[in-house]
Amino acid sequence: MKEFVKAIDGLHIILKIILALPVLDGIVYGIYRICNGHVIAGILWIFLGASILWIVDIITIILSGKPTLFAQ
Repeated sequence: MKEFVKAIDGLHIILKIILALPVLDGIVYGIYRICNGHVIAGILWIFLGASILWIVDIITIILSGKPTLFAQ
């Protein structure tokens, strides 16, 4: 699972933004959050990230280079 997190973190910012588009965001970044140990946030993101929360990911990727995890 850590390999998946490293692979996503190592992507170019343009590819991260493309993965944050609706539907893809719910799947890719939902799994990313689960692999980072944020299981509840990941499960919620699979459903809500695909519909409305993808906007949050795009903004945080542009500002910080990573999707938000809500806890560090």
